Amino acid sequence: MSQTLQSQAPESPDAPERPRERHLSDFKALTQMVQESGLMRRRYGYYWSKLIGLPLAGLALAVAFVMIGDSWWQMVTAVVLALLLTQIAFLGHDAAHRQIFKSGKWNEWVSLVVINLFAGMGIGWWNRKHNKHHGAPNKVDADPDIAPGVVAFTPEAAESRTNPITRWFARKQGYFFYPLLLLEGINLHVQGVKRVVSREPVKRRWVELSFIAFRLISYVALVFLVLSPGKALAFMGIQLAVFGLYMGLSFAPNHIGMPIVPKDMKIDFLRRQVLMSRNVTGGRWVDTFMGGLNFQVEHHLFPSMARPHLRQVAPMVREYCEQLGVRYTETSIGQSYVAVTRYINQVGRGGLDVWQCPLAAQYRV
Repeated sequence: MSQTLQSQAPESPDAPERPRERHLSDFKALTQMVQESGLMRRRYGYYWSKLIGLPLAGLALAVAFVMIGDSWWQMVTAVVLALLLTQIAFLGHDAAHRQIFKSGKWNEWVSLVVINLFAGMGIGWWNRKHNKHHGAPNKVDADPDIAPGVVAFTPEAAESRTNPITRWFARKQGYFFYPLLLLEGINLHVQGVKRVVSREPVKRRWVELSFIAFRLISYVALVFLVLSPGKALAFMGIQLAVFGLYMGLSFAPNHIGMPIVPKDMKIDFLRRQVLMSRNVTGGRWVDTFMGGLNFQVEHHLFPSMARPHLRQVAPMVREYCEQLGVRYTETSIGQSYVAVTRYINQVGRGGLDVWQCPLAAQYRV
């Protein structure tokens, strides 16, 4: 199992299928089963209900906001708005993955409207970052989600911190991680704006910029027209904090604490997506709370699959992985957050090695 492909001797036509060829065919066989099950079909009724229902809910919330007026009760409205915007962001995520329509252009414009105009973020920045993540989840120097930043997700990132303050923070970072998510809402907006005004090529730059500008300016104007300055600032602060926390709670369990892949390791598609992803178990309330991201394994294997089908395809994928001997990870939502905290703290304290699997070592170059 530890022998590399380069060192393997040529095989005769009657020789057994080589490991890499067999692994590449594993996903093909799974894909065929899924397609035959009909689970790759679109769910127009499901998505149209969300495309109509969520904006209507936002309009109703805006009316309630104006009617309540200058009151501290509006802080409750801020929390409700944050929850609603996160659900809207999930819908934009689905459109960006082309889960909603067959037409790429329809999905693109829905994601622009939902993410930029409704949520005030930038789909160009999100697509670029998220596509890289899907292509190489948890791979060093390839997945932007584990790139060095405020939180160190790899031992190398933690060890590179020589400043006593940042080093102390790294050792305690697991306890700071969730409070830091309160700032993620601001970061998501800032990154979207930075990308759209950068000198780098941006598709539909002026559409993105116009949508974001209209959304942010109208939002701030409405808040300050209805609320006094102090309440307005508190309202926006609470909304952004809850939004960032909710987004973080939905995305953090997906890969944090799962194996980290060395940058020089190559793994076939099925194992790359399954071994680095964690599912979160629970009822349909978890599906709603996490926007379907609780089925992270299935989402990574079939990113264009409509969200409602992820729960249906999960037993098929789980059984198939068991037959192949590929580890399929799923935990409760509480256990996933504990695992995230434990892993981040272990990284910060040092002594945690990147993952190396004998099976995947065959693909090292």
